[in-house]
Parts: sequence; C-alpha cells; structure tokens
Amino acid sequence: MSQADLDSIREQKKVLREQAHERRNAQQDKDALSERICDKLMDTPEYQAASTVLWYVDVRSEVRTRQHFPKALEQGKTIVVPYCVDGFLHLFHLVDMNELDLGKYRILEPKVELRDLPQKRIDPSTIDLVVVPGVGFDRRGARMGHGFGYYDKLLEHVRPGIPLIALAFDCQIFNEIPAAPHDVFMTRVLTESAAYPLPVA
Repeated sequence: MSQADLDSIREQKKVLREQAHERRNAQQDKDALSERICDKLMDTPEYQAASTVLWYVDVRSEVRTRQHFPKALEQGKTIVVPYCVDGFLHLFHLVDMNELDLGKYRILEPKVELRDLPQKRIDPSTIDLVVVPGVGFDRRGARMGHGFGYYDKLLEHVRPGIPLIALAFDCQIFNEIPAAPHDVFMTRVLTESAAYPLPVA
C-alpha cells in the first residue's frame, strides 16, 4: 500500500472519528446500555472460557465497563486493567476496586504505589481475552481508535488468535471503516442490539 493510500485512510478515519465522537457523546442512557453490553460480553463463550481477561477502563463517553468490575472480580478469573506510561499500555492485576484511583486527566487507573509490585505485573502473553475500546467499528470487525495506537502496540504482544471483543454503542457502527495492512480486526463486536460474529482477520 502506497504512502498516498495510507494518507487517504488517515484522512477518512479523521472524518469518521469526528462523526463517531459526536454520535457517542449524544447517546442517551449510557449507563443502562453499557450494562446490557457488558452482560452480553460476560455471556459469550469466549469470555466464559477465558481465565485471564484484560478489560479496558472506560473514559468519557465510552461504553462503561467499571460498573462491571465487581461482578467480574467475583467470578474467579484473573482480571487485568491497563494504564498508560509514556505512550505504552502496561497491565495490572486487579483484585479489588480500592486499587484504582483517579489519575491524570481524571482517568481511573491503578494506584501508582501498587504498579511495581511483582504480583501486580501481567505479561500480555498470558492474556486469554482482550476487551477492546474504540471510537468506531464496522460489521467486519475493523476498528478505529483515537489515533494514538496504544491498543495497536499492545495487541502486538498478545498471543495470536485470542479473542478480541470490542464494546460499542449501535451509534458507533459504520458501514465501513477503512483499514490499513497493519490494522487489527476484532473477533467480535458487541452493541446493545447486535453481536457480530466475525472471523479474526
């Protein structure tokens, strides 16, 4: 793919990203819809089969996950959450909601004093399922993030073929998200009204 093609994809994504943010910010009943979407996630065979699950911690208008963490922690799985340092996502073994605190930009993240404890560090290769946030998706599983590449870099280090399940509101689904060769497709996209059974690209 030529540089001109990559530049075109980048510009198309910029336009779609703005549309997706507007739609998601305007979405009503985010708490109730998020509850429904997260319940669907936990009912999937992929989730039930996973021993170690990486959840994202919602920010701003994303599908809200944090309200499901207590339920997830009760199920005996290893629950992992990410935090960002210098543009890279690091992984933290969460066992109690009290281990989280409001950090920079008022984003809920693991307390700084706990991050370097050996028992809290998680290697990405041990993850069995990744719950992936995003700004927009299509029914093939193409994903559009914020454009910083945090999850793209993280997903390079998980085991090939593990489920990547995206959570989104219906308003975040587009007919097509342009994809570059390096883009990672989702295994499944769950919304409040649909579950797209998608092959791993």
